Amino acid sequence: QVQLVESGGGLVQAGGSLRLSCAASGSGRTFSNYYMGWFRQAPGKEREFVTFINWSGGITRYADSVKDRFSISRDNVKSTVYLQMNSLKPEDTAVYYCAAGLGSWLVRVKEDEYIYWGQGTQVTVSS
Repeated sequence: QVQLVESGGGLVQAGGSLRLSCAASGSGRTFSNYYMGWFRQAPGKEREFVTFINWSGGITRYADSVKDRFSISRDNVKSTVYLQMNSLKPEDTAVYYCAAGLGSWLVRVKEDEYIYWGQGTQVTVSS
């Protein structure tokens, strides 16, 4: 069992930045074996893929809507994954969820490819 807790959300103006953190517990030294992802769900919309990072941090993928603005990274010593969000837009407003999965060497962008989920953190971007 792995518990994921997101933090760092809040209210920012358009063009601003936020850094989200996702702290994992219960995984111990095996955290480095998890691939990690961020998803988001805006009001009235389905949850959508935002970004992926593999176990080593060497492979990442981004949704077209956030590419060149967001950056995912991980610290396996701290068992934490980060999402740096720059040039935020009102359409980025959503609840952001951290997720983890095991057992694959492939890029994972689908919700059902992840096993563990955090409770989410609200990001609101004003215009």
